[in-house]
Amino acid sequence: MTEHSDHHPEHSEYSERDVQREVTELEGKSATAARLFDIRRIIGGLFVIYGVIVTITGLTDSDAAIDKAEGVNINLWTGLGMLLLGLFFLTWLKLRPTAPPPPDAVPADEPRE
Repeated sequence: MTEHSDHHPEHSEYSERDVQREVTELEGKSATAARLFDIRRIIGGLFVIYGVIVTITGLTDSDAAIDKAEGVNINLWTGLGMLLLGLFFLTWLKLRPTAPPPPDAVPADEPRE
């Protein structure tokens, strides 16, 4: 019964070139996903959005809300701090982006022999 599997070796597995092409394609996709879902982009974006909301709340706070916080417009200062932190993360992302995927060692178009 083991002889039957030896008759068709060309259908049994992928060639090394096919496997290498798949690995290269997956590495490229994972690098793109890593850049897209970089944690700095997510944190920076959320802090900017919430910073804007809390800053606007601080600008429109009543005197009673400010008195409640012992005379400090806590929403305004917290919102500005969140906004600065979010901008820091987005600037950091812009100045130091994730590394691009390495170029292919062997282009897929050229046969390797």
